[in-house]
Amino acid sequence: MGISKVVSGVLCLSVGLFANYAEGVKYYQDGEFDKAFPLIEKEAKKGTNKAAQYRLAEMYEKGQGTEVDFKQSMAWYKKAASKYSFVAKKKVPKKESTFTSRLEAQVGDSSQKAGAEYALSGLDTNTPETKAMLTSLIDGDFFGLLPYKDNYILPVSWSKDKPHRVSSTIPYRNIPYQYQTYNENIEVEFQLSLKKELSYNLFGLNEFITAAYTQEVWWQLYDDSGPFRETNYRPELFLTLPSSKSLDDSIGLKATKFGFIHESNGQEGYRSRSWNRLYLTGMFQWDNLFLSARVWYRLNEDSKSDLYYAGLLPIEDVIAESDGDDNPDITDYLGYGDINLNYLYGENKFALMLRNNFNTHKGAVEFTYAYPLFDSPNTNWYVKLFKGYGDSLIDYNVDVTKAAVGFSFSGSLF
Repeated sequence: MGISKVVSGVLCLSVGLFANYAEGVKYYQDGEFDKAFPLIEKEAKKGTNKAAQYRLAEMYEKGQGTEVDFKQSMAWYKKAASKYSFVAKKKVPKKESTFTSRLEAQVGDSSQKAGAEYALSGLDTNTPETKAMLTSLIDGDFFGLLPYKDNYILPVSWSKDKPHRVSSTIPYRNIPYQYQTYNENIEVEFQLSLKKELSYNLFGLNEFITAAYTQEVWWQLYDDSGPFRETNYRPELFLTLPSSKSLDDSIGLKATKFGFIHESNGQEGYRSRSWNRLYLTGMFQWDNLFLSARVWYRLNEDSKSDLYYAGLLPIEDVIAESDGDDNPDITDYLGYGDINLNYLYGENKFALMLRNNFNTHKGAVEFTYAYPLFDSPNTNWYVKLFKGYGDSLIDYNVDVTKAAVGFSFSGSLF
């Protein structure tokens, strides 16, 4: 619970000294306040760790590991006040800090807990809605899993045109006309997206190494047979490097992310879709406006046979040709990057995604809106509008116009 209540702090110590504070954080998390108090107090008195100062103020206020002392509590709250909600500035690690010692520090979750405070170091939280959003992002401890992208379920997802039905063995043009589309243009859409922080400060740069997984599903629930029309799987591995204070102050750059992402639909034959990308993302914040600008490089795959792409292979040979590029023209439709904007206005969250290939003039725009359901802290009304290519992998080369409404259970800012 301590992480979600920390609203200002600096984790800026070398690994050797940081371990003592991390131990105090662990005691605090476990409710062993008597053990936690002297470690946190020692750290707070150094004057540079805002997180420790805020936590100490809270302990004085609640009598955790010490007598209730509102005067001391107020004094430490004032010392913890900062432009940044979590971390303002870091120190240069001491020379005796080694890669081995940092690696050993990754065992257990104390480093991850303390690292979560640093994760939001550059994000300004001078408005209540931003502060509430950020603390909700790191709340909870389910095997160390945290929300990544938006998690939602949309019971009503309406498409202007009925979705295309793609066969594994027959090219689309050869499917009988009456079977070329699904029966319903209303379906259910949902997404599950989680991440696991694997390491914090392993290389001494206050960096994070993270694994993430996102799964998006399109379900023709309102058809008699209720088939799952399409499922997209997106495992991901990335490193997030916090920005320098000068870049933060000058252009609002909070962090840079380097990653690898695989995306596929787990199908075979002509239904198979997949691609692998390396990407670079810049994450910016200006008050309640958050922007992530991402560029990617597609990793090339060997081509399949010309007969496969022409749709002239015998049916029995289509499935057998599993190796090779399923969709060599995917960047013609999805381009080489995207821009995501998120804006918080009170309890309202607006998001806009833009992508375009300027050579082919094909792209997509997606707008989402979220608002708390009956003042719930983690369930929201959720509206999604989409126009363009790449709504799903199976439709990467189909122009789709959709409107959907439902509920979201977590949100992302970048």
